[in-house]
Amino acid sequence: MISGLPSREQAINLLRKNNCPPKVIRHCQVVSDLALEIAQKIQFNGFRVDLRLVEIGALLHDIGRSKTHLVDHGLLGGQIAKSEGLSRPVVNIIKRHVGGGITDQEAEQLGWPKDIYTPISLEEKIVSYADKLVDKSKRVPIDLEIERLQVEHKDAAERVRKLHEEMTALLGKEYDDLNIAH
Repeated sequence: MISGLPSREQAINLLRKNNCPPKVIRHCQVVSDLALEIAQKIQFNGFRVDLRLVEIGALLHDIGRSKTHLVDHGLLGGQIAKSEGLSRPVVNIIKRHVGGGITDQEAEQLGWPKDIYTPISLEEKIVSYADKLVDKSKRVPIDLEIERLQVEHKDAAERVRKLHEEMTALLGKEYDDLNIAH
């Protein structure tokens, strides 16, 4: 059991301990690297960001994929993180990263416990956004994710579009330095 915020190595070991497939661990590492890059650029632009929380939260965001690859991997991941003694901010990143967030109505339809499943803090939003910019272990344009969601879930596509607008406003001209094909 880890108390609070684990190191990068402890986080990766936690993914392994929970039997996350190697490709999921690789995805989490790429998302973490990108999320940290985004967070540093936003911090450079004058905003307060907990860089370590972003890095570790992003590393652990898909820990629930050790149990399922369905939408509730966020909910299950939050439960795993809580049972491992991780801090509330890390648990929140994990349970709020899916699809740019899950609304109260969607959570109720899914039969989830009453809670908040949309990213609120800047750190939660950065991790959710970085996750949408990584397909498997490759950085991809946000437009691809929005197009995919448009077919499957129009409301989620709109949430991701709004998240993109918010993040690009915070990043400003720094967005072009993220090495993501447009």
